[in-house]
Amino acid sequence: MKWPFRQRSLEDLGAHALSASHAQAMADIHAQTFKPSWTDGEFADLLSRENVGGVALSEQATDGGAMLGFALVRITGDEAEILTVAVTPKWQNYGLGRRLMDMVLANLHADRISKLFLEVDEGNQAAVALYRNVGFEQVAVRKNYYSGDEGQKSHALVMRRDVG
Repeated sequence: MKWPFRQRSLEDLGAHALSASHAQAMADIHAQTFKPSWTDGEFADLLSRENVGGVALSEQATDGGAMLGFALVRITGDEAEILTVAVTPKWQNYGLGRRLMDMVLANLHADRISKLFLEVDEGNQAAVALYRNVGFEQVAVRKNYYSGDEGQKSHALVMRRDVG
């Protein structure tokens, strides 16, 4: 613990657009959050595409400037898909996921995107609750979509939200 103890505050965080230069930080956070996780090369490849982008929240430079979470989005026509959202474990349950989703939705609305889709592991109750709280509804299930560490399978909930 740092002293003096400082309460975590979203107002102290910096928001910025993602670029390929963030690939390693994204891979590090993703590895702490998901199994299997994506590599820095996979993130760099995605971010090199014209229709993929996203937002990140980071500490202020005076606190080290470390990335704390990000949301990655792909746009196709007038629809978009959340590819992944990840928040470093130390900052989970402080509202970063909600703030990232609010920023994504605001950007998509400004770009006149009509619908946003995502897939989420049915067992990830925190993520499912977040997505429902920001207006997503389940529209389908992909059976046995995700594989766990020990080979177990879980279903993906396909969720949708109107943006406009």
